[in-house]
Amino acid sequence: MAIEQTLSIIKPDAVALNRIGDILARFERAGLQIIAARMLQLTPAQVAEFYSVHKDRPFYPTLVEFMASAPVMAQVLQGEDAVKKNRDLMGATNPRKASPGTIRYDISRDVPEAEMHRNAVHGSDSAETARAEIAFFFKAGEVLPRGR
Repeated sequence: MAIEQTLSIIKPDAVALNRIGDILARFERAGLQIIAARMLQLTPAQVAEFYSVHKDRPFYPTLVEFMASAPVMAQVLQGEDAVKKNRDLMGATNPRKASPGTIRYDISRDVPEAEMHRNAVHGSDSAETARAEIAFFFKAGEVLPRGR
């Protein structure tokens, strides 16, 4: 298995619920290392750029509004098959379809169907996407890979 890096964002809903520590602990228990982290308030322009791949989707305007509404916590995770491992930890995009024990199920399963973007976390969907997403949030010297 390959050692990878992936981006994770704890979204405004989970930050507001004070679940940052719980989510970070889940990453570490799963064998992922947190090698960069920062809390920040994104502007609507930054969110629009970051999620530009979704610009033609009907949920895009509400996603931009939501992600710019309050602080988020962005982190870089490193470990064996980090992209897949993080996506497994997150669960299905729709929290109602996520498996019990996943982040999205545990934190967001009661979110109304029309607000599925309020699903606690974002994670890169591939190693290639992860590289671009990490560079969006962190400069090279801010990501500090660890040996073990």
